[in-house]
Amino acid sequence: MSHPEIYLKKNEDKRLRKGHLWVFSNEIDTRRSPLEQFSPGDLVLVKSEDGKALGTAYINPQALICARLLSRKAIKCGANFFKERLTTALALREKLFDKPYYRLVFGESDGLPGLVIDRFGAVLSVQITTAGIDRRKEFLFSALIELLNPEAIVLKNDNSQRQLEGLSLESEIAYGKLPERLIIEENGAQFKVDILDGQKTGWFYDHRCSRAQLAGMAKNRRVLDLFSYTGAWGVPAAMAGANEVTCVDASEGALALAQENARLNQVDERMQFVRSDVFEFLKQARQDNQLYDIVVLDPPALIKRKKDFKQGYEAYRRLNHLALQVLSKNGILVSASCSHHLSRDNLQEILRSSGRHIDRHLVFIAGGGQGPDHPIDPAAPETEYLKTFFCSVSSSL
Repeated sequence: MSHPEIYLKKNEDKRLRKGHLWVFSNEIDTRRSPLEQFSPGDLVLVKSEDGKALGTAYINPQALICARLLSRKAIKCGANFFKERLTTALALREKLFDKPYYRLVFGESDGLPGLVIDRFGAVLSVQITTAGIDRRKEFLFSALIELLNPEAIVLKNDNSQRQLEGLSLESEIAYGKLPERLIIEENGAQFKVDILDGQKTGWFYDHRCSRAQLAGMAKNRRVLDLFSYTGAWGVPAAMAGANEVTCVDASEGALALAQENARLNQVDERMQFVRSDVFEFLKQARQDNQLYDIVVLDPPALIKRKKDFKQGYEAYRRLNHLALQVLSKNGILVSASCSHHLSRDNLQEILRSSGRHIDRHLVFIAGGGQGPDHPIDPAAPETEYLKTFFCSVSSSL
């Protein structure tokens, strides 16, 4: 088993030795390892400047993250490799969940950089973001079929990261046939999932624990669910006894699915659905003196790149400021961010300053992050992205 070698510059092996899996293009000694000799997805043996082997990676000479380590050893990367990694990932999820509804693979944390798989019962939604995995997807499918015998495997390719790797953006059913109606379960609720036309893999399992926590606070409350998507926060709140739940989203398709999910769980009479830009909705609600006992603020990633931090930070600040203004006395704000580039400290400061700006006393009563099917690798800070604060907000002291 012999792969071509790439050499790192002096001292550029430190991150890998600490456990990270990425090699950036400017860390490679291109005099010893000319990148033009490689094609996207080729396997390489990564070596330090002094010639010590660091492991096997796949490479894309055209990408900023130029190589991603698959193993600390010299390996092949065929069906057996994927079967071993998938078996390990599956064993963890089966310890955590009693039903097959979870994120099965979370990229680097499961030793499969560039790969995300969500399991929706007998259907798998697969997101491949690198040429290294894309070139080996037939091995991946073979392992998935052997281990799980799915009815269908859907490739969700509508991801901007694929563009950076020179890959197609067209989603497809790669194996089997999708059932006419795909229903998943989460926290005792049922939800219809639209994989092909939905965002990301079609569902967001990451907030599972926080959504359950919110449901425990919702009885007899008036709840506002902002950026509601298909009702993952709002429906369980209504099922837990909320008097009224208002879901707000800009997507007509998402709200139609949210309404269907409300009917599916027999809570549609206590839910309403508003298609609107969230900023505009909050401004109008404030003018109309509308107040809510609980406001859930779970926006999409507003800072996708580091260079967008300033603009994204301001958007988070404005959202939280507006949300606090429609919160009733002694209400609860659930504020979340899935932007890796907005740290937990950043969001905490936004909440502190927003509370002070409108002269409200804001305290944190709980906090959360991504669920256990999105494990965090301590050597790869990029695997931790989700942060959530449950805030109790009262009149100024």
